[in-house]
Amino acid sequence: MDTNKILNWLQAKGELVWSTLLEGSFYYQIGEVGIALIVAYLFSQLTISRLGIFKSEPTTGSMIEIRAIIYRARELVFPVMAAMALGIATQISEGMVGENWLIRASQSVAFVLLIYRLATHFINNMAVNRILTGVGLPIALLNAIGWLDQAILYMDSVDIEIGNIHLTLYTVVRTVIFGVILFWLGRISNNAGQRVIRSSKTLDTSTQEIAAKLFQIGVFVLIFIVLLQVMGIDVTTLVVFGGAVGVGLGFGLQQIAANFISGIIILIDRTITIGDYIELEDGRAGKLRELNMRSATLETFDGKDIMVPNERFITSAFVNWTHNNKKQRYSLYFSVAYDTDLEKLFDLVKPLVASHPQVLSGDDLPISERPDAEIDHFGDSGIVILVEFWMEGIDDGDNRVGGDLQMMIWTTLKANGISMPFPQREVRILNPSEPGAKELTGSAGK
Repeated sequence: MDTNKILNWLQAKGELVWSTLLEGSFYYQIGEVGIALIVAYLFSQLTISRLGIFKSEPTTGSMIEIRAIIYRARELVFPVMAAMALGIATQISEGMVGENWLIRASQSVAFVLLIYRLATHFINNMAVNRILTGVGLPIALLNAIGWLDQAILYMDSVDIEIGNIHLTLYTVVRTVIFGVILFWLGRISNNAGQRVIRSSKTLDTSTQEIAAKLFQIGVFVLIFIVLLQVMGIDVTTLVVFGGAVGVGLGFGLQQIAANFISGIIILIDRTITIGDYIELEDGRAGKLRELNMRSATLETFDGKDIMVPNERFITSAFVNWTHNNKKQRYSLYFSVAYDTDLEKLFDLVKPLVASHPQVLSGDDLPISERPDAEIDHFGDSGIVILVEFWMEGIDDGDNRVGGDLQMMIWTTLKANGISMPFPQREVRILNPSEPGAKELTGSAGK
């Protein structure tokens, strides 16, 4: 009996196919599909040949990542053109012969080709590729055979109520698919946008950071709002959500909120910028390498990273060595004997310090910025000499000027017979006749 049913079904389908082949509308639709594909092919070839971005793959230059993505999009031109042309043919066929099922099926095939090329030539993200191949292709095939509407109706019938929110299986699936795709597009757009902003020659570093962070926030806020619309949630519910977030911030997220707001304030008032050398109240110091919305990263000269909450730069004092002026003044101290010819010493030390390639010197500089040597004070064992010099940068890491100058000064003093004293003590015996005095006298010395 089952065999008879199958035979009857096959016979009915065969008769339907035969009657379809005998209808003129069938051949009319075949003709429209052929014309639409030819037109799509010609327009796609014309577009690829006329647009310079499609002619050769970019390897150098500005915005190379965006240009590379546009170049790879050349593989999508024909499927997009075919889907558009078949869409137009669908409307024409409906008006002319009252049927368009074959053209709609062909359009679905064009979408299958588009999805395939997206997954194989355009998208490198594994999650998006799996969604396109595991979900997008079946959807396109269901649409090609006319079962997509029934599948959507079935998923829409499986629902759940959460308070005032009505969710269906179709809504959840749609949200997941659009969520993955939107966040992938958002990540690409965010990275590309931030690179363009940070490479701008017309903006200083602080303005670039402000624009980059605001762009990042704007991209993901837009994605969040679009996802709410996809889920069918009214955007006005964000007011309630914002109130709940405010309460949460008031109780448990005060420090995170404070650091976030402090980061925005820092970017706006420009008290610190990338590359500044900053010294904190506790003595730790380093070059500002990263400035995020929550914290800043100071890189020390010995390879360590200091994570500083943004709030510290608002509520406590710190020293910014290089924010407005890259030039810094440094001091060196050494001692010489009291019988030293100081005029000769100064004539030796001043040009010696000025000869260092990283020390600022020359007649074009103000007197206050030229290398100098002078008496600092009179010590117990000798005269303490102060050497002052200016340089661009911090005296550490690649710019260890102080150690070089000390070695140069030591070598010069030794070559010119100038001694550097060391602490001495002199013991005097007031009554040599007392017992033990002889031993003390013999043991007294320098």
